[in-house]
Amino acid sequence: MPTMQPSSVTQEPSSVLDFESKLGAVALDSRFHLLNSDGYASFLSNYLYFDRSGGLVGEKGPKLVASLSWSSRGVSRVRRIFGEFNRAVRFHCEKIPIGFASVHVNSGDNNGLRGDGNGVLEDEGLVLNVVEAEKPKKVLILMSDTGGGHRASAEAIKAAFNEEFGEEYQVFVTDLWSDHTPWPFNQLPRSYNFLVKHGPLWKMTYYGTAPRLVHQSNFAATTTFIAREVAKGLMKYQPDIIISVHPLMQHVPLRILRAKGLLKKIVFTTVVTDLSTCHPTWFHKLVTRCYCPTTDVAKRALKAGLQSSQIKVYGLPVRPSFVKPVRPKDELRKELGMDEDLPAVLLMGGGEGMGPIEATARALGNALYNEDLGEPIGQVLVICGRNKKLADKLRSIPWKIPVQVKGFVTKMEECMGACDCIITKAGPGTIAEAMIRGLPIILNDYIAGQEVGNVPYVVENGCGKFSKSPKEIAKIVGEWFGPKAEELAVMSQNALKLARPDAVFKIVHDLHELVRQRSFVTQYSCTT
Repeated sequence: MPTMQPSSVTQEPSSVLDFESKLGAVALDSRFHLLNSDGYASFLSNYLYFDRSGGLVGEKGPKLVASLSWSSRGVSRVRRIFGEFNRAVRFHCEKIPIGFASVHVNSGDNNGLRGDGNGVLEDEGLVLNVVEAEKPKKVLILMSDTGGGHRASAEAIKAAFNEEFGEEYQVFVTDLWSDHTPWPFNQLPRSYNFLVKHGPLWKMTYYGTAPRLVHQSNFAATTTFIAREVAKGLMKYQPDIIISVHPLMQHVPLRILRAKGLLKKIVFTTVVTDLSTCHPTWFHKLVTRCYCPTTDVAKRALKAGLQSSQIKVYGLPVRPSFVKPVRPKDELRKELGMDEDLPAVLLMGGGEGMGPIEATARALGNALYNEDLGEPIGQVLVICGRNKKLADKLRSIPWKIPVQVKGFVTKMEECMGACDCIITKAGPGTIAEAMIRGLPIILNDYIAGQEVGNVPYVVENGCGKFSKSPKEIAKIVGEWFGPKAEELAVMSQNALKLARPDAVFKIVHDLHELVRQRSFVTQYSCTT
């Protein structure tokens, strides 16, 4: 199929506008004029014209011109004329994978517009910010289901935008690799899950791709194969803001935006979702903003070449529901079917119910039962996620202490609010949420690479302990619910000191300010 020529959008040179015309309102004269064969009208004015047939300005044959005048009359026709213009641009760009045509007025060289050869026209002059100004801004969040934390952060940001700004923003969440790349690149989540289950393979992959020379050359090669598909995926949403919450969502999209001349038109930001150790691919010098959860991550960003003005340390974004006041423990426990008086430990297995949950639950069943008194000293709330087989097995066990078994839950803030401590792997999202609720944390596992640093982050800040032994973990909980209750209280206070419950709101408000600063730029998108 032959490729269509990019639409030609340009302006005629004009005489210098006087002071009065600069103060006048922008208006379009809906009259149309036929151009001479050289592509110019017989009288001087400010013209915005396009070739209905898709040909370049200056070709032989009649050209359709929309006359642009600087006066107070005709304001009522602005929306209709610009709407017709925008539809024409889309029609001529239907074969172009990506394109934003910004309409500007300038009497300088090149008619105030500069093309990049890909259907993108960059402005150098005054903006006509009069088209569809009331339409909501569009936010595109790039994530991948390589673990549950990236999607959780994306959904948290989306929820915060909705709470804070309502219909002012439309927020879309997409798995860029799965949804907008061809095979085998769209198998990234599945490949990650395989590698993580085989620790040595993941360790080799993580540290082997850490050097800049390695991962940059990989991204450069990858872009060659997937650039067109990713470009279509990005521009499908016509975003004003792009937010990456995944380490592999910076380099390829930014290469495309830079090639298309859109870096100054689209706000591109990164929200790092690792608390301490993080892969170098998180950081790219071309981002508008890099939101870091901790000062440790901010130092890594600086070392990677980012400027301090690009970096904000707000904390890890968690669901806005965690900011709301906590209901009383006894009320939450009653709703969850728990004992209202006994101290409780929350045993987490992640969304897939992974880890030694059954062995730990059995160990807790023994440690939290006082043989001398013949009664329990604590209770357990187990979250099995999507692991229905595990949940059914745990429910079939005749426990000596109160044990509540849940599958996949959506109101994690209530589960945490009902408990006094938590046992979980070193996932950053769960750690951040537990700290907001003031729960001392027992870490029982971590993923090599990105989660290694989370263990010392928790332990050295006095917020919890680390052990892979179910019996040792059960012993710690038994002591916290008995003779070492004071240690539990101190760790709870330490966790609250590190908590950043308003992180997600700070992030969306900063993004809103970035967009407001660029609101004078009007963008037109050519859809595929």
